[in-house]
Amino acid sequence: MTTNPSFSTDLPAAGADTVLTVAQLNRQVGNLLEGNFSRIWVRGEVSNFTQAASGHWYFTIKDERASVRAVMFRGRAQAVSFVPKAGERFEFRATVTLYEPRGDYQLQVETLRRAGQGDLHEAFIRLKEKLTAEGLFDPSRKRALATMPRAVGVITSLAAAALHDVLTAMARRAPHVPVIVYPAPVQGEGAAAQLRQALHAAIDRNEVDTLLLVRGGGSLEDLWSFNDEALARAVAASPIPVICGVGHETDFTICDFVADLRAPTPTAAAELSCVARQECLDQVEDLVVALARQQRRILERAALRLDRAMAQLVSPQQRLAQQRRQIGTLQQQLWRAVCRHSELEGARLNLLKTRLGAALPPVARRRRELDALQRRLLAAGARQLRAPQARLDAAALTLQALSPRKILARGYALVRDPRGELVKNALDLSAGDRLTLELSQGSADVEVLKTTGLL
Repeated sequence: MTTNPSFSTDLPAAGADTVLTVAQLNRQVGNLLEGNFSRIWVRGEVSNFTQAASGHWYFTIKDERASVRAVMFRGRAQAVSFVPKAGERFEFRATVTLYEPRGDYQLQVETLRRAGQGDLHEAFIRLKEKLTAEGLFDPSRKRALATMPRAVGVITSLAAAALHDVLTAMARRAPHVPVIVYPAPVQGEGAAAQLRQALHAAIDRNEVDTLLLVRGGGSLEDLWSFNDEALARAVAASPIPVICGVGHETDFTICDFVADLRAPTPTAAAELSCVARQECLDQVEDLVVALARQQRRILERAALRLDRAMAQLVSPQQRLAQQRRQIGTLQQQLWRAVCRHSELEGARLNLLKTRLGAALPPVARRRRELDALQRRLLAAGARQLRAPQARLDAAALTLQALSPRKILARGYALVRDPRGELVKNALDLSAGDRLTLELSQGSADVEVLKTTGLL
């Protein structure tokens, strides 16, 4: 509690003539309370709890010696994961206010936690926020449950009432599904580690398609093993889908949030783990009825086809006679078609012969004319070639006279250096240079011994 010395009550001094109305008095008292008390924590037991249709909570907080009325408005109440029950002890964070119409002072509660477990509640909130930030509660990572599991595993204590509830529900709902128990304590020191061991054992043995992590209700301390971070991470990483059914419908643990499905109770977890036997039988019966109906329709259609086929059925002798008549008719049609085709082709051939005879040119006369033209062409060609031939012969004689070979034949030689270029000046040579002499008949390689220039 804190006081505010600077707060003025505006109350009249003793003996003053100022008269206050009741409303003014209550307002002054309310201001006095709100100004002198900041947010405080109060420990007490819940009684006379009422949840109004508006969602507000109205209740009384009491201890062995006194009581005080309290209210928790809907916005604050919705943030609490459970509903307080009469007789339960809590620690309330609240402000002191006055309900002016009646002049009753009351606590306006902002949040609450179980008495003596404030640290656990805060640890729960911190871990929840941490795992939420990591995405372990994200619905997209939740695995789908097997609708027809080969077996269901249960992780709980052998002495727990939750195991009896699960076995009873499974025997009633799905007696055809085997149930395998992986025993582990569900509260107390070391319970979380043993629950993890049971979970890993179920994963290693790989003999169930769905796992139930269950226990009965209790206080936050009783359920604390299911708020263990390592256990929560093991549940999130499990390749086998996990249904968490811990406590009552209003109880929430970290394992509830990381599991693939949260059940409000262990019995509900068992009911959610598989399809009921009666539901399966109903589905099978519906399928049998549908199959029989479909089979009946198929048989009816087949009977209609059979009746039509029997109406069209004739004896083999009648069918053979009918086929013989058809073959005879087809043979006659084929013979007439062949004869008609032959006649048409013969007439067409005669017409083509006539047209060909009329179109043929006079070959003998054309051949004589061609021979005469060929002779004239040869004679004209010979005349045309005589003058160019004479010029060609004269040019050949001139070219032959000017040919270097003629000069070489008179004893001259062409001198070439190793690059094949003609050597024209002795001053371009040095002693030791190798040259090639091109003669009229063949060539020879020589070496320069000495060079002499012209004077």
